[in-house]
Amino acid sequence: LMKLSTLSTLWDYISRAMPWNAPKSLSPDEVYAVTAFMLNLGGVVPADFSLSDNNIRDVQARLPNRNGATTAHALWPGRELGGKPLADIKADACMRHCEPGRVPSVVSQIPDYARNAHGNLAEQNRLVGAQRGADTTQPQRPAGSMVALAALGPAPATAVEPAKSASPLAAALANKYSCTACHGMAQKIVGPGFTDIAKKYPGNVNYLARKIVDGGGGVWGAIPMPPQAIPEVDAQLLAAWLATGASR
Repeated sequence: LMKLSTLSTLWDYISRAMPWNAPKSLSPDEVYAVTAFMLNLGGVVPADFSLSDNNIRDVQARLPNRNGATTAHALWPGRELGGKPLADIKADACMRHCEPGRVPSVVSQIPDYARNAHGNLAEQNRLVGAQRGADTTQPQRPAGSMVALAALGPAPATAVEPAKSASPLAAALANKYSCTACHGMAQKIVGPGFTDIAKKYPGNVNYLARKIVDGGGGVWGAIPMPPQAIPEVDAQLLAAWLATGASR
């Protein structure tokens, strides 16, 4: 609450995202009550205060950082900057000295000292959404490890042949790992349809397996695909299924 500049932001976040295991299940009155409870913990309102749509504007004026919102930091253009960001955010990404034949990808990793500091992330997921948290009880897997010894070009026909008989299993894995929350069979949801992926990357098993596990973005639109914490054998099977046409 010390950093919060707009009370409506807190109200909206609680309304949309809480409780963790059942987001959007709170009534408006319950959201007001939780918000008031947090305000009291921060010393903004007394314990017996009743927050509502009638007085939320008055409480906004009590926030310690109510005047903290500004665009003077140049993270995006503002009037005081003449509508142009500062030069330090215009730098081009360095793509020199990259390993030949490798496709760059953006990944995130947890430092070893913090990897399991708050319990296993894989066991702390919502009941909605496609992302499954990383298994932080296991060591960090180096980015791109699935293709460290594999070429990114089309895989040999023998490498993808088993998927033809494993289509039902691969489709079941797509449901198990909530791939279908973001990908339709033929239609785009958040990401492209499975058949569109299959048409774009025929035979590219290793490339698709790396994308499944390490995530990536910029190919199908602005929304990136986060890394997926699934066993490599399952990622390879899903990739082989996609590489051979994603048949049902």
